[in-house]
Amino acid sequence: MRAVTQHSTGGPEVLVVEQVPRPEPLPTEVRVKVHAAGVNPVDWKTRAGSGMAGVLGGPPFTLGWDVSGVVDKVGFGVTTLKEGDEVYGMPWFPRAAGAYAEYVTAPSRQFALKPSSIGHEEAAAVPLAGLTAWQALVDTAEVESGQRVLIHAAGGGVGHLAVQFAKRLGAHVIGTARSGSHDWLTKLGADEVVDYTAVRFEDAVSDVDVVLDLVGGDTGLRSLDVLRPGGLLVAVPSGAAPEVVAAAERKGVRATPFLVEPDGPALAAIAGLIDAGEVTVAVEEVFELEEAAEAHARGESNRTRGKLVLRVAR
Repeated sequence: MRAVTQHSTGGPEVLVVEQVPRPEPLPTEVRVKVHAAGVNPVDWKTRAGSGMAGVLGGPPFTLGWDVSGVVDKVGFGVTTLKEGDEVYGMPWFPRAAGAYAEYVTAPSRQFALKPSSIGHEEAAAVPLAGLTAWQALVDTAEVESGQRVLIHAAGGGVGHLAVQFAKRLGAHVIGTARSGSHDWLTKLGADEVVDYTAVRFEDAVSDVDVVLDLVGGDTGLRSLDVLRPGGLLVAVPSGAAPEVVAAAERKGVRATPFLVEPDGPALAAIAGLIDAGEVTVAVEEVFELEEAAEAHARGESNRTRGKLVLRVAR
């Protein structure tokens, strides 16, 4: 089968398409013929030697965790899926899933039936971003109606889904984004949008219950100043640094690191919201599998709205 492989860490040019053996499912696993694979910041960070490179070990390896495709083989013991089912998932994360390939194998319960109202390319944009937003807001922060939620990088892959989830939970949603995304984010449910290039967000926002930091760097530390007493900062990109946790304690607020996990039931719930028309997913651009390097270069420009996707099935 075709797979995008890298034999060294480095720039996008290290990504090459090669022929590799097709995997076979173990008991409780399914094999999925991949129609599309999502491209995420963790992918290009890992390619360059950070991100999940320490988990994967040294090259060669195949990147990618977002999958949408069709079950083509079922291992012994699988009862929840059958051959021919259209599924989507984020298998194995943070271990290698190898989604930039024509086939992947993984435990059946790390997948869910694909939303029937969208195609594979849109569905492939959902799992990692959608589960990150869902687990951070629903499971970790336990957002409640009436709370004020600040979402940094609201126009990105995770951010635009987080806006919709937070709004559905009844929150007053505030997002940070460039001015060109403001009208779009308002349509998605944001009550306020702050142009972080024109104003410091801490000068424009206050009395927040939950901050979802999708940026990293000093954003987390600065976000502590907008939290109400007892408020929570969920730090996604690099976790909550010790100095952020200590500063949060001094200020009477909380800060927690976060890492997304495979979650079939949550994917099923998200699929239901998509099929009900309550949540939409934005795909900025679709690339062919052989264009993985171009997709990474596009993503690293930090000028995308929503997600980038690789088309795998021919």
